[in-house]
Amino acid sequence: MARGSRKKKRDTRRMARGRVSDLPDDLLVEILSRLPYKSTRCCKCVSTRWRDLISHPDHRKKLSQSTLAGFFFETWDTKKVSRRYQSVSGNWHPPINSSLSFLPRCEKLRILDCCNGLLLCKCWQDTDRKILDYVVCNPATEKWVVVPATNWSSQLYKARLGFDPVVSSHFHVFEFVPTYVWDGDKSGDHSQRCIKVVGIYSSKAGVWKRQRAWDLPIETVHFIGSAFLTGILYLTSNNDLVATIDVDGNCSFVRAPKPHCPGCAYDVYVSRSHLYYTNCDDSEISIWVLEDFSTAKWTLKLNVSYMLLFGTRYSSHDDHCCVISAHPEHNVMFIIVKYTLYWRSLVELFSYDMDSKELRLICDLGRESSFPYLSYVPLFSESLADEH
Repeated sequence: MARGSRKKKRDTRRMARGRVSDLPDDLLVEILSRLPYKSTRCCKCVSTRWRDLISHPDHRKKLSQSTLAGFFFETWDTKKVSRRYQSVSGNWHPPINSSLSFLPRCEKLRILDCCNGLLLCKCWQDTDRKILDYVVCNPATEKWVVVPATNWSSQLYKARLGFDPVVSSHFHVFEFVPTYVWDGDKSGDHSQRCIKVVGIYSSKAGVWKRQRAWDLPIETVHFIGSAFLTGILYLTSNNDLVATIDVDGNCSFVRAPKPHCPGCAYDVYVSRSHLYYTNCDDSEISIWVLEDFSTAKWTLKLNVSYMLLFGTRYSSHDDHCCVISAHPEHNVMFIIVKYTLYWRSLVELFSYDMDSKELRLICDLGRESSFPYLSYVPLFSESLADEH
């Protein structure tokens, strides 16, 4: 009886292998394209045919090439600002050199944004802060492209990057020019901080174009973070709005799912091709997903108190909690908690699985760590236009 059972299992496996091996290449690639990155890597070990299909340049845009590897962030001390990188992926990805030593030498460099494997950096050439360039680089391939600065770049604190390797190897850089910079009025009036002009650089065209910004008063100080999805840049802003601008310069906005309150931390992220909005107030975390932009329909995905999530350890009013990113493939959020334990100040990084409700401590980032915490998904397959 046992021999018959084993023979039946062997026959079943042979039939399964035969059915899969009979699939045409295009159908097999379509099936593989629905798998997450780590599963795709495992499939390369099935056979030489599968390995070649997954590695073929014609299929790279369709197949999942990478997943969240870690975070870039800065640390502050009394002497200087340093760049750091924290892995969250185990050992599947080689170490990242946070110094970005492959870039051309400059007096000072800051990472402003990260989008689908590319970093947007601001590089000062000498001690004169007016002499600078932007650099867009790929840490996985160590390739980079210089983006010329505008007349206002030296006076701006924020710029954003838009890039989708599935669509094109070209990228866009967004500059947001407040009224006081554009008009040269530094009176300190509240309205002077509102965005008056948006500059957009296209790597395909190789030039900047600029245009008038939103009709409503959108302040640059409230641009906490951003998310780039289907050619549209989403930014949290004041007036309980999420501001949007596409690569052609069309400005719009969508009403936030919850009114802002003083001291709240709110942001937007992309996960599984959807836009998520997070709000962290003094007692709980709330997370929504945007179901329909045209009707501003948000669906609440999570609402959990800090007490339920962390327990009494993080109950002090001096503690600070903030969602910093969403996993691109899984229903997982990354959260930092700043708190004081006895005489020590700590900044701890957690992951929270919204399906299993599992909270996992990843590491202590160090008390000197600071925003922005930029999630990094390595990009191995794409080349930058005009790269070095």
